[in-house]
Amino acid sequence: MTNGSMMNSRNSVCVIVHDKDTDRIAAVHYAARNWSPQPAWTVPGGKAEPGEALDVAAVRELEEETGLLVDPADLVLVHVIHVEQGWDQAGQFILFVFAADTWAGELTNTEPDKHLAAQWVTADRLPEPAFPTSAQALVAYHGGGPSFSRYGWSVSH
Repeated sequence: MTNGSMMNSRNSVCVIVHDKDTDRIAAVHYAARNWSPQPAWTVPGGKAEPGEALDVAAVRELEEETGLLVDPADLVLVHVIHVEQGWDQAGQFILFVFAADTWAGELTNTEPDKHLAAQWVTADRLPEPAFPTSAQALVAYHGGGPSFSRYGWSVSH
């Protein structure tokens, strides 16, 4: 690359679980961490492991963070975000945003060491403060597109 940085091809996933009957989505409230300056709301998700299929990673992360169970066949890819720099300062990553309106289980804060809460919130937006990419994903999901966006990249790129 021209700027001398090493190419980083990390893949991340998240799942917008949409209860259409109540028009709410599952959200988690991350506690402040070394890579997050303050607690922030987000859509459940995380990193895909090397060699792991993205839909399988999305289902795994959703269950790990919320206890909700979704069949990979019920996921719909609704958006992709190319992030220039993650909050962990480890470089760029691709966020694959899936949605599901069919699930089993009860929404639970299954990782209280990482999250302050897991709860159903209004579907149109996350409580503040929200992870910018999660907020961007929700806008695209509700607006029917675009299917791709960028976060953090300057216009000249």
